Formats: sequence, C-alpha cells, structure tokens
Amino acid sequence: MATRLADIAAKAGVSQATVSRVINAKPGVSDDSRDNVLEAITSLGMPLERLQRNGTRLVAIITPDLSNPIFPEYITSLTTLLAQRGFLVIVCTYTPSGTSEDGYLAMLQNQPLAAAIFLAGKYDTKDTGLSTYRSLSERNIPSAFLNGAARDMNGLYAGTDDKTAMTMALRHLRDLGHRNIGLLLGDKNHYPTILKYQAAQQFFLDEHILHNEEMTAWTTYGVESGQMAARALIERGATAIACASDQLALGAVKATSSLGLSIPKDISVTGYDDSPAMRYMSPSLTTVRQPVDKICQSTVNGLMAMMENKKLATRRDVLLFEPELIVRESTGRCSSR
Repeated sequence: MATRLADIAAKAGVSQATVSRVINAKPGVSDDSRDNVLEAITSLGMPLERLQRNGTRLVAIITPDLSNPIFPEYITSLTTLLAQRGFLVIVCTYTPSGTSEDGYLAMLQNQPLAAAIFLAGKYDTKDTGLSTYRSLSERNIPSAFLNGAARDMNGLYAGTDDKTAMTMALRHLRDLGHRNIGLLLGDKNHYPTILKYQAAQQFFLDEHILHNEEMTAWTTYGVESGQMAARALIERGATAIACASDQLALGAVKATSSLGLSIPKDISVTGYDDSPAMRYMSPSLTTVRQPVDKICQSTVNGLMAMMENKKLATRRDVLLFEPELIVRESTGRCSSR
C-alpha cells in the first residue's frame, strides 16, 4: 500500500496538516518540523520532488469500514497504481461510531487534493442528498465514484455491470435445474442492489420461471443478517440462493448448516465480488468476480485525464465492466428436496 499522509505524520511526529504544508511549500511550519517531515518522507521512500511535481499530489480514498473484504482489495489496487505515478494516498475509513463520510469531506476541505475516490457513499443510495460532495465540485477536484452510477452528478463512475452479474448467476443456477431460486439482496435503496433485482425479474420473466416476492429477501450487508434472511428463504422452499455479496453468501452457507442441510447437495449458493478468501472456504464459493484491477486502472487513468483537462471534471462519465462467473463447489444440480 502506498505511503499515506498519516504514515509521514506519525514518523515525523507532526500533524497531517503540517506534512501537507511542507509538501506544498506553505508557510507556518517551524524549521525543526520541516526537517523532520523531509527526513520522514525520504526514509519512507517517497522523494519530495515526486510529491511536488506538477503541483498537488494528494489523493483521498473515502471508504466505509473494511469489514467487506472487497474494499481492501480495491484500496490495494488503487494505492499501488497511484504510488507508481507519485501520488500520496490518504485512506479515510468511516464507521457508524466514528467519523462519517461528511466528516471526512469537511476535514479534507483545507487539504490540497489532486483527486478523490469513493468506494461507496451517499451517491450509491436513492433519496439521499448530494450536497456533501459540493465542496469537491466547487474546487474542481476530479472525483471518481465506484459501483454506483445511477446518480445525476458530475464525476467519473466506474464499476461492475450489476445486471450482467446477476444474470450470470441465475443462468448458472437454471442450467443446474434450479427453479425455486431465492434472491438474497442488500438495502432496497442501494442502486447496485436495485440493478441486480431488476435483472433477476427480467431473467425470470424471459425464462418463464415463476418467482414469488416471498422468495426475495432484502437485508443489510453482513454475514449475520445474511444468515437470518437466507434461513427464511430455505424454509420457504428455495433450492438455490443468489446473493448480492460474498458476505451474504457466507450467511447463506451458515443458515444451510444450521438447518442440518448440506451445500451443494441440498442448497446451492452463489455470491458476488469474489473476495480473496472465497476460494479457500469449504465448500469453496461459486461467485461472480468483480474485475477490480480493470476498474481501478480505468479509474486512475480517468482521474489523470481530468487533472490534465479540468473541463472533464465538470461532466458525468460512466464506465461499466463485464464480470466473470467463477464456478466452485457451492453449486450443484438441483436435488428437488
């Protein structure tokens, strides 16, 4: 992971604001503090000239808590790509009990940002205000919003094609003979979830598969919530469950086991993300893989273009990438239990 502003500040024994002032040759820093910061930057392998080249070289990544293992994968890819271009990355992780997305944006207001990248946020949810992002647009800071392209707001939107992802999972389950397929989805107002649901409804219609609403469960993302919702789907007769995340799929696996059933003999389960550990669980999870590296590469390339031409930051661009179905051990032929 790239050296972060916080790493330099910790090593130099100063605040992150002081590090920023030194990097950008701003006044208000004592000689001792400046020397400490410069020494810390050098020792961490990030030459000052790389930070100063072409002006500001700070990029903020704003993300929810990292309990979802796909977020660290995005952060690792993004910070690696940005570090190769000489950018210093600030990773801002917000939690319900800590600093909020709004709080981080307020703190970043006085930072000389080159760009901002969001892994999730208010932009990916219906009926939420977008004023929180106004400070970035007012400063013409290039911004990228990952996996949430439904909002009418300027910026670069990059992510996985959610409709294709759900269709892939359902087609796989249909080919295995499943007809009583449960949908285990996230929040009803979450745009990626909405797109998956719409794709599922279209798939069932096209394939002439009867799908009652009681076979769709909406819940919060997480293993525990997924377990409770999946148990209800199994009790209603589901022989397979298509999940909107790997975390929900893990919950479905736990629910199956708690009912004395086995995977995939009794219940087939598909996930979404292909988080790093999914291939090592038992049974290994059939899931739809997000093309994380492609998304991150395109995001960084897009931000570079926006930095070169600020007019690009005043429009809305959407980049959707094809997912890949990864078939493992958690799906099998329908046993019609």
